[in-house]
Amino acid sequence: MNKEILKGKWNQLKGSAKKKWGELTDDDLNQIEGSGEKLVGKIQEKYGKNLEEAEQEVELWLSENDDRGV
Repeated sequence: MNKEILKGKWNQLKGSAKKKWGELTDDDLNQIEGSGEKLVGKIQEKYGKNLEEAEQEVELWLSENDDRGV
């Protein structure tokens, strides 16, 4: 799954994102609006990760959710 598809499936994926990154609030998830870049930014902000680490986490999470057919 790529970041463009993320936008279309965001409502389905919000719960999975909240489970993976528990420090993301409902407001955070609403602000992200399915944007991969915004998700990466929030993970950097909340978890103190650098850009590369946050991008890798999001890519892994996207591939895990793609494997589940979400």
